Amino acid sequence: MSEKPTAAQNSRQLDTSIFRTDRLMNDGRTIRYYDSKETSRTAEDLRPTEEPAKMGELRLDPLLNEWIAYAAHRQHRAFLPPKELCPLCPTTGGLLTEIPDSHFEVVAFDNKNPSLAPAGSEWALPTLSGPNTSTTGAAGKCEVICFSDEHHGSFGSLSLDRILLVIKALRDRTQEISALPNIVQVFPFENRGEEVGVTINHPHGQIYSYSYLTPRTEKMLNTARAYHAQTGRVLLDDVVAREIKDGVRITAENEHWVAYVPYAARYPFEIHVAPRKSVADLTELTMDQLNAYPEIAKRVLLQLDGVFNVEMPYMAAWHQAPVSVGRDVLRLHWQITCVRRAPGKLKYLAGSESAMGAFIMDLTPEQSAEQLKAVAIKL
Repeated sequence: MSEKPTAAQNSRQLDTSIFRTDRLMNDGRTIRYYDSKETSRTAEDLRPTEEPAKMGELRLDPLLNEWIAYAAHRQHRAFLPPKELCPLCPTTGGLLTEIPDSHFEVVAFDNKNPSLAPAGSEWALPTLSGPNTSTTGAAGKCEVICFSDEHHGSFGSLSLDRILLVIKALRDRTQEISALPNIVQVFPFENRGEEVGVTINHPHGQIYSYSYLTPRTEKMLNTARAYHAQTGRVLLDDVVAREIKDGVRITAENEHWVAYVPYAARYPFEIHVAPRKSVADLTELTMDQLNAYPEIAKRVLLQLDGVFNVEMPYMAAWHQAPVSVGRDVLRLHWQITCVRRAPGKLKYLAGSESAMGAFIMDLTPEQSAEQLKAVAIKL
């Protein structure tokens, strides 16, 4: 076994306000500390060594030509542990967690029970041949990103400085992961609330990096390509221009970003946040765009919580162009979808939505936007 590297050997400054330090965990995984100032990170992972999880498999659904990942080892992952057993809190006293240090700002590390795992250079996605398509290993990469060492809270309750640190960490992760073998698409996201399947109540998100184009991205890419071929324009640019022109569905905006309920929203409360000057992915955001993001991000999440004065369960997804295709037509945007439609009532994906993919809404986007804009926000 190789010697664990020292903090000095693995610390570097990414820009004037973010420092990254890499450490090895006891099973060979890497943990990456992101700090707003230079910080010594020398804590060792003192947990007993465990065998890494085995790779799952990919099977093709031939009726739709969609890949399905199977990861049976995830059945045994942590499920709603109490605070005193939270694996995403810092290591303190007798609690030995995924984060060896006793304090941190933002950390990203390889998932202990990944749905997708790195594969060797010999791995290749099988050629599609209907029911005879070969099964293969579930290649890819899964990481966890923790926003805070505080167990309670959420992304929206973070300080503006911490939100900026998170978005810069996501930019760094996107850049590094995109260069890895077999990675086709990098997808950062956050789930909040047990209603949408959260299994650990600690402020955190995840980064799934796929070895194939996901169905939604493939459909978005085909649609954007067809629109560009017909008009010569980028589809999301025209979508944002239409929302700005209509005005009624915009819930927040600043010099560099605009937040809006989309014209054909699929969820009771759905907000899209896009840069005014579009980019393909997080790595292309300018420093001005990065610095302007925390204010609008915090505003829209506080709007959600203020609609019914309860913490809203949501899924927040970064849609960005794939690593090597579609970068001329697909554009970065942050999609926040909330399943709560009224106090004590959830929007269930029932027969039409689940079986047919045909969404039916009880609330118009304009009504949703009005409720969001009516929330008094104090940053």
